[in-house]
Amino acid sequence: MSTQHVPEPAMAPGASAPAVAAAIAPERNQHLRRYLMCRPEHFTVRYRINPWMEPSRPTDTALAVRQWQTLYDTYIALGHEVELIDPLPGLPDMVYTANGGFVLDGIAYGPKFRHPERAAEAPAFMAWFAAQGFEVRAPLEVNEGEGDFLLAGETILAGSGFRSAGASHRELAEIFGREVVPLRLVDPRFYHLDTALAVLDPVVGFANGGPERAGIAYLAEAFDAESLAVLRARFPDAIVVSSADGAAFGLNAASDGKHVLVSPRASGFARQLEARGYTPVPVDLSELLLGGGGIKCCTLELRG
Repeated sequence: MSTQHVPEPAMAPGASAPAVAAAIAPERNQHLRRYLMCRPEHFTVRYRINPWMEPSRPTDTALAVRQWQTLYDTYIALGHEVELIDPLPGLPDMVYTANGGFVLDGIAYGPKFRHPERAAEAPAFMAWFAAQGFEVRAPLEVNEGEGDFLLAGETILAGSGFRSAGASHRELAEIFGREVVPLRLVDPRFYHLDTALAVLDPVVGFANGGPERAGIAYLAEAFDAESLAVLRARFPDAIVVSSADGAAFGLNAASDGKHVLVSPRASGFARQLEARGYTPVPVDLSELLLGGGGIKCCTLELRG
């Protein structure tokens, strides 16, 4: 499947590409966030539940912790608030907090994991939400939280195909009273929606007197034809990334509307972001990618 690239702007004689991009790209505004993270003290790869995991390949827990700490420190330096949930022995994937629920309007919709290897994470996350004063809704349907549910403006984009069940989308709509747009994933490498789509500016603003949709980026080949048609119709100005940047987990990124924390291996995506006025912030989580997770996987947004 072909991919679309942001065209390079025409340059006046003597002008540099960054100067031209700065002149035409819209100014982006930062929106401070509150996140939940979990230190990967028990990280390893002992089983295989996605194509990125290979138990025979050695993992370096100390390196994973150092890389995670850089991500944590970057959020703090940018002014965001970060809460921590205690890592539990025997749950090496707990570092991927995005799968621990979906939090919106002070309500925490708990996870129900597809694979039994992660099932014990669910009560730990829901207990944490309750202790923090969130209204906790226990799930009836299989879902893996913000790994498959992404808020874009007032709309929830909801993935299915490998982890979260389609029935969870109805449950999501009933709990939050928001429009839920289903998107089906078809490439097992991109088994969660947050590996194939990133919300770059979730706040809906207005431009030239008309509505401006939330900005997103996505990997076209990760979706079925129907879902791809929906994305093209609803987000005609989206950034569509290359196969190489998708395979580098480039879309497993976190944005505050201005800064986009992104894999340093997704260099083409970084250039596309700069052309749109965003500031790419490279953070290397190569060790955690051995478990099939990256920046967004390690980041759950807590919306009061």
